[in-house]
Amino acid sequence: MLGNWKSTDGKEELKVRSLDDSVYIVYYDGDLFRAYHSDVAETPFASVQDLNSNDRKYAYISWKLSSDGKNLKLRNVNDKVVPKETKDLASVVALLTKNAKNPELFGEEIEFRREK
Repeated sequence: MLGNWKSTDGKEELKVRSLDDSVYIVYYDGDLFRAYHSDVAETPFASVQDLNSNDRKYAYISWKLSSDGKNLKLRNVNDKVVPKETKDLASVVALLTKNAKNPELFGEEIEFRREK
C-alpha cells in the first residue's frame, strides 16, 4: 500500500508512507492522516485519524490491494453501522465483526492506480 496513488478518474491523490511498523502517514488531497492497520473478520481495515481537525476525528476504511500491487480499492465504513461516537477499539472491532456480512457496512468504493 505504500507509495503514490491517483484515483482512476484522476481527481484524487493519495500518498502513503510508513512511520513505523504499525503506523502510516497518509496524504489525501491536501489533508494529513495517521492510519493504523488491523484485520477484522478476515478483512483488512485501517483506522484513520484526521490530523488537520482540532478534535482529531477518526474514520474507518477497508482496503484491498490487487495481486500485482498496481490497484488499490478503498471503501469507507458506514457511520450508521459503526457510529462516529464509538470511541474504544473493542467496541469498534465488535461492530465490524458483527456486521462483516452486512451489505450496509461499507459506503462507495474508490479505486486508485499506483503512480510510477
